[in-house]
Parts: sequence; C-alpha cells; structure tokens
Amino acid sequence: MRLTSFQLGGNIFSTRDAVAAKPEDVKALIAGFFESCAHDVPLVPGASEALATLSADYEIAVLSNIPDHCREARVQNLRDHGIDFPVLANRGEKGPAAAYIAEHHNAQIVFVDDLPPQHKSVAQHAPDIHRIHFVADPRLAAMIDKTEHAHTRIDDWSTLTTYLQQRLLEA
Repeated sequence: MRLTSFQLGGNIFSTRDAVAAKPEDVKALIAGFFESCAHDVPLVPGASEALATLSADYEIAVLSNIPDHCREARVQNLRDHGIDFPVLANRGEKGPAAAYIAEHHNAQIVFVDDLPPQHKSVAQHAPDIHRIHFVADPRLAAMIDKTEHAHTRIDDWSTLTTYLQQRLLEA
C-alpha cells in the first residue's frame, strides 16, 4: 500500500513486482479484507468516547458498505470497543439508504462519511440530510479537500462532537 492519492485503486501494489493492482484485484482484496478482518478493525482515536457522548442526544446507526455476511463480525468488533449501535450493511451508494432512514425518522439526520461519492449520493437522494466530510487518517486527510457535497469538513471526533452538540443548541 502506497498512499499517494485518496483512493485504493492505484495505491495497492504487488509485493512481488511492485506493479499496481488491477481494479478487479483491488475489489477482490477489499472483499478478502472484510472476510478476514471485519472482526479486528481498530478504532479511530476518540470514536468510542465521542459516540457515547453523542448518543445522549442523537440516535446513532452505522451505515457501512460491509458485505452482509460480514456484518455480525463487524457488530461484535464495534461492541468489543464499546460501540453498541445498529450496523446497517449497505452495498454501493449510501444515498438511497440514507433517504430511507430519513423517511422513517422524524428527526434531524446527520451523515458522516469519508468518501466524496457517498456525500454526492446522499445529497442527490436526501438533500435535507446534513453531511459532514470526515477523514480520520491524517495522511489521507491531507490528500483531499472538503467534498463539494458536504456541508462541512471535520477530521477528529472531539471537534465533531462539539460541532454536533452546537447544532442541537442552534436548532
């Protein structure tokens, strides 16, 4: 893995010959990652504490593009880190799922994600949802500006917590 851009394609290389992985190989590697690592993903610093604080005022759900058959391993991994919220397995664009959630909840919805295409999808399918572009890895955060489809960009849990608590006060 060479982090030279904000994407997996073009950043994954063979250890044998240093050739960039083909798109279909990247897809297979991602699937293999979920299969073997969904139960053992480390947390971003501050995530557990922030979500515990925010859960006093927000109903939290994790909308993840994890394969459905890996969902339970991810749920257990999050629980092991003190995060016990619903995990919704999704495939592809998150906009339709976010719109479905918004249609079935009479509350302000906030979408937090690192990928610009997901923000674009949510903006198209559920424009009233407040969108926060969140890139926790500082190496990746330095490689990308705030996506045009997000309302704001925040890259750490402490700042995100303060921001969301302030939004409640202003509502």
